[in-house]
Amino acid sequence: MKVRPILVKQFIIALIHVIIICLLACNTAEKSSPANTEPVAKNIKMYTAVWNDIMNKGKLDLFNDSNFTQDVVFYMKPANVVGIDSARAYYGQFLTGFSNIQFTVKNVFGQDDQLVKHWQFKGTHTGMFFGIPATGKAVELDGATIVKMKAGKIASEQDFFDNMDLMTQLGLVPVQ
Repeated sequence: MKVRPILVKQFIIALIHVIIICLLACNTAEKSSPANTEPVAKNIKMYTAVWNDIMNKGKLDLFNDSNFTQDVVFYMKPANVVGIDSARAYYGQFLTGFSNIQFTVKNVFGQDDQLVKHWQFKGTHTGMFFGIPATGKAVELDGATIVKMKAGKIASEQDFFDNMDLMTQLGLVPVQ
């Protein structure tokens, strides 16, 4: 079988076009990447600092309109926690219910105005926690949170963690 020179020439031209298109696309992505990551990096820095100070330093006053939108929503079952004051009261339960708190943001990444956080909570249940009297038990809980930012403020969050594991660690559910 003989290959026609015209086909080889057309193949080489097509291949050169594909390579040029790929190079242009890669170059465009590199140029636009830093500009797109700057707001995400700023959101991550702010978000991580706020939650570190709330949970590890007990700074409930950081639930304010500088860090959260007025109508911030924490999606929960059976009912959502809506608004700054409600969020402060909700997370205050963790700070009064547990001592020796170690809250660690293990990883956080984002795109546009959305962040995802992998976190770990450790503490000793020494106070009233959502109506549960102190058990004296140590807990270690890992979870993830999906976050929506708006104009550099936290607008909504939804936590995902193993609630059954928490209840088991508190001694409220038998180990299976």
